Amino acid sequence: MSKESYTEWSKDDLVREIKKLKGRKKYGIVWEDKPELVAELCKEKLPVLIEDKGKEIVTDKEKPVNLLIEGDNYHALSTLNYTHKGKIDVIYIDPPYNTGNHDFTYNDSYVDNEDSFRHSKWLSFMEKRLDLAKNVLKDTGIIFISIDDNEMAQLKLLCDEIFGIENFVSVFVWKRRSGANDPKNFVSTDHEYILCYKKSDKTSLKGIKKDLSNYKNPDNDSRGPWTSGDLTCGKTKEERQNLFYDITDPKTGVTYHANPNRVWRFEKERMLREIREGKILFPKKTGGMPQYKRFANDLKSEFKPLSTWIEASIISHKEIEEQENEFEINIMQSDLNQSATKELRELFGKQVFNYPKPKKLIQEILKYSMSDKGIVLDFMAGSGTTAHAVLELNKEDNGKRRFILCTNNEDNNGSGLKICTDICYPRVKKVIQRLEKESKGKLIKNMPGNLKYYKTDFVDAEQTDRNKRRLVNKSTEMLCLKEDCFEEVKKENHYRIFRDSHDKYLGIVYDDEGIDSFKKEAKKLNKKFAVYVFSLDDSAREEEFEDVEDLVDLKPIPAVILNVYKRIFK
Repeated sequence: MSKESYTEWSKDDLVREIKKLKGRKKYGIVWEDKPELVAELCKEKLPVLIEDKGKEIVTDKEKPVNLLIEGDNYHALSTLNYTHKGKIDVIYIDPPYNTGNHDFTYNDSYVDNEDSFRHSKWLSFMEKRLDLAKNVLKDTGIIFISIDDNEMAQLKLLCDEIFGIENFVSVFVWKRRSGANDPKNFVSTDHEYILCYKKSDKTSLKGIKKDLSNYKNPDNDSRGPWTSGDLTCGKTKEERQNLFYDITDPKTGVTYHANPNRVWRFEKERMLREIREGKILFPKKTGGMPQYKRFANDLKSEFKPLSTWIEASIISHKEIEEQENEFEINIMQSDLNQSATKELRELFGKQVFNYPKPKKLIQEILKYSMSDKGIVLDFMAGSGTTAHAVLELNKEDNGKRRFILCTNNEDNNGSGLKICTDICYPRVKKVIQRLEKESKGKLIKNMPGNLKYYKTDFVDAEQTDRNKRRLVNKSTEMLCLKEDCFEEVKKENHYRIFRDSHDKYLGIVYDDEGIDSFKKEAKKLNKKFAVYVFSLDDSAREEEFEDVEDLVDLKPIPAVILNVYKRIFK
């Protein structure tokens, strides 16, 4: 503890700190939590979302809606804790690595190598956001976090606490450069990490689907399609004497000798059984060697396990065929950072962002971690690579994946460009417009996605009647996001009605004056409604909707939002 930390404390402060120290755990990560202004603000101001209609992009109203939120990610995640709790399939983030080289700010100041609380500030920053992020993941959800050596050890321990050590999946290591950088201690650091955790034991990665196209059934074998494989293994006679013996073709009487440098795959007893069952293919011409008949039905899984090693190239098909059926394969063919920078430069005509992540890297992560209809959240979106990856992946396989991006609008490293409005949003817009242009005149089922643009805003947190009304008046966008209903059907002074592309309806009643007129409209439409009705308490005003109770699912506002904020802001 530094001198500055305790000399100005009162006796009560010191007593509380001593009690905290006594109660600390004996294993795990411990740091001095540093107050953060954006989190402290939420004790006085509650975050909400306001749509910027001028930045909306619509390509096909029948397609899912993607989201871009401009604002501090702590505030954005707070709103998503209400609108998207338990809805996110995958989270990918590329947080500041805390290198001390102007890549991480805390309370509006850069954290450099001379800061004695450098790691504590970073852990405080990450803990708050990962706590909120965990809540929005589905039970089957999974999170990927890019990081390097500066905070890898600390992040692993932090995630063990937040997600549970039993939910640790793996650390993927990816080679991010092809040539050496300026070495320290004559060591060129060419790799980074992607830390992976699941939400629960209901989660699993998909693995790589095996290519079974070479499995045929030319002899109409009742056991189904098969392929031939090497009957020997990579052991020598000296290593495996029990695998060194002769076998005989029962039809021709020809005997085949094991190679002392490459003995048979099976022990003799099993080999004789395989011969009797017709699983050994003896050559029809002299000079050949017997092979093993491998059936598709005998495979343990249709998928190969993912490798934790990620590099720029994948092993060749020839090498794959020479491997065992249960071999491991690289998870992905990754571009290097240089290609990611080049891609951005081609979009903008100049370099606008340093060290973007490769689009291909994120695409491959998504392929093995979510369905083609899932939602991916990137709350440290930066230049928008995750959106770019999703849009092009959907074009590639006609998927309906959706993305949610959150990023601040700070100046990008003194360039004069704002991260959200000048880099991230324009990139998403350019990609959508390019894909839309490419699709014209062609039979492409999946058009580029739609985009809604939001900004974080605030309402006074004090629970007065006046502030509750203000929160209700600013809750429209969050309620539409919660119910996934965006098409406005009716707009009146005291109520509004929205619907989605599947004929689901949302009603928002802002005050008492709107109840009767809303009910008349609901009866006219005769549709099932999710209805949010203004109430100063937790009551949903059920007695006033008895005549339409078969049409409405009532929820009180702002209570439904306030109850979430009470939990996360404590």
